[in-house]
Amino acid sequence: MLRSISGLMVLALGVLMTTAPTLAAQTATPAPQRHIVVFKFKAGATDAQIREVTDAFVALKTKIPGIVSLEHGVNNSPEKRNQGFTHVYQVTFTSAAARDAYLPHPAHKPFGELLGKLGVLEDVFVVDYTPARD
Repeated sequence: MLRSISGLMVLALGVLMTTAPTLAAQTATPAPQRHIVVFKFKAGATDAQIREVTDAFVALKTKIPGIVSLEHGVNNSPEKRNQGFTHVYQVTFTSAAARDAYLPHPAHKPFGELLGKLGVLEDVFVVDYTPARD
């Protein structure tokens, strides 16, 4: 009888060990996605224009689903290696799918139109990544 119980326990443990990774993969939450945008404004851009761009960017958080957080700031690195790029915006999305839905989202289009209307951007670069889980 004891042998039968031991055998069943070993069998149950084996089933658990082989199905647990599969179940975990099915129930795992998607990895958050980071979207970093860095602007280089033209020399003639006014503080008011830069503020308008920033306010419009920050407003996207309330207009586009899947945005977890949106941070921004001005470069203050003492290394002086920013190549004129001064304003940083970091958007965290719930998932890659949420990030992918962001660019074509109808609320994003007016932001791009504002940038065109103001004509204050000299250059921009974008970095997207999935945070590493070390």
